[in-house]
Amino acid sequence: MVLSKNTAVQLLEMLRQGASNSREVTAAFVDAIEVNDPKIRSFVRWDKKSALQTADNIDVARDAGENIGPLGGLPVAIKDVLCTTDDVTSCGSKMLAEYRSPYDATVVRRLKEAGAVLIGKTNMDEFAMGCSTENSAFHPTLNPWDHERIPGGSSGGAAACVAANMVPLSIGSDTGGSIRQPACHCGVVGLKPTYGRVSRFGLVAFGSSLDCVGPMGRTVEDVALLLSVIAGNDPADATSIDQEVPDYQSEIKKDLGALRIGVVEEHFGEGIDTEVKKNVENAIGVFKEMGATVQSVTLPHSRYAIAAYYIIASSEASSNLARYDGAHYGFRAENSSNASLDEMYCDTRQQGFGPEVKRRIMLGTYALSAGYYDAYYLKALRVRRLIANDFKKAFEDVDLLIGPVTPTPAFRLGEKTEDPLAMYLEDSYTVGANLSGIPALSLPCGFTDGGLPIGVQLQGPALAEPQLLRAAHAYQQRTDWHHKTP
Repeated sequence: MVLSKNTAVQLLEMLRQGASNSREVTAAFVDAIEVNDPKIRSFVRWDKKSALQTADNIDVARDAGENIGPLGGLPVAIKDVLCTTDDVTSCGSKMLAEYRSPYDATVVRRLKEAGAVLIGKTNMDEFAMGCSTENSAFHPTLNPWDHERIPGGSSGGAAACVAANMVPLSIGSDTGGSIRQPACHCGVVGLKPTYGRVSRFGLVAFGSSLDCVGPMGRTVEDVALLLSVIAGNDPADATSIDQEVPDYQSEIKKDLGALRIGVVEEHFGEGIDTEVKKNVENAIGVFKEMGATVQSVTLPHSRYAIAAYYIIASSEASSNLARYDGAHYGFRAENSSNASLDEMYCDTRQQGFGPEVKRRIMLGTYALSAGYYDAYYLKALRVRRLIANDFKKAFEDVDLLIGPVTPTPAFRLGEKTEDPLAMYLEDSYTVGANLSGIPALSLPCGFTDGGLPIGVQLQGPALAEPQLLRAAHAYQQRTDWHHKTP
């Protein structure tokens, strides 16, 4: 039996029963990384020696009868946007290529306390700005299903390593679709939680009112397991929700009940690929077979979502990334010792940031500048409220919304790098959840004729993760798309 072929829940049961130990499980995934990652390049850094040592320590604690936590020695990969004390946190950027944080992110601390073996940091678009993982300062990540195509982004490395059986669980972040898109393109499950459900403390900020940390895994059960560990109130995060965390693993096994699902009309219009549409419609048919009531719903302001999102996200990025000036920490421009302060700032930011990050900083700075603030940023905030109201109204009539994750399957590497607008339109169906703060999930629902994974998106009201996961789990009980691997 190949241990790395098992899901996280299956491995955890084997560990509990003594059929395997953390050393054996971790070694199996380390071996898989050594074989597969040179081709896919999911990781920017990983530490075999440290991972095996952690696994050994957990095995010793288990044998001594100590409580080792709910993850019990399972390997977990971390997107390189979360601060860790024992590794570099580069955020996919030259600007932070050698940065070591003095503290762990809350999510990282909770994983360690839960008995996770943190196996390494995964590749990403620089500062989480992108949907293809081509914007990394280090290297692109390739789609495990087709090495000539993108894995999605910005959490492309986090999704690809799960899809390629290099790790059973991973952590990503989602500002406009950055968990759901790569999950869709790589054929795994990815959840963007309700804003504030998971702490952002220690998450390198891109858009502070949009950023979410969330779990990725092969199955809904795996994602529920990981969410139970990382969710919960955190006094260090002022936006953290102070509500009890449900037992998500128990919740997903409850009866689905009289589920009402809304099909978002605007997500099936112009621009959607025919194979994506067909597979998502097939998924809707499965929910009908399960007894769900399906009806059309409309989100009338969704056509403004991309414009509003890129103004708000870029404005927040402009503010958040102002701290990277070469004076305090991180990269400083070479030969800047004799330069003026202004010259050092300009040279550092010119050399340290990649093209996409510079583009968004300039867009955001323009939108926030005197004379344009009211016309762009303030108007985008008003549109954001209208979009949130659309979701609120839709959830008066239905329990969940369903639709595609992306308009197209994974596109070829380099296909859209010279066309930023085409790249931004890949976010058309995902940014609404971030603007509204609601939870959303991507799960596999089929393949193109060329063998590329396609995902279906479920969205729910704030804090409706239990119902969202329950519906997704019920779908996986009737389908086998999540069993297929590259």
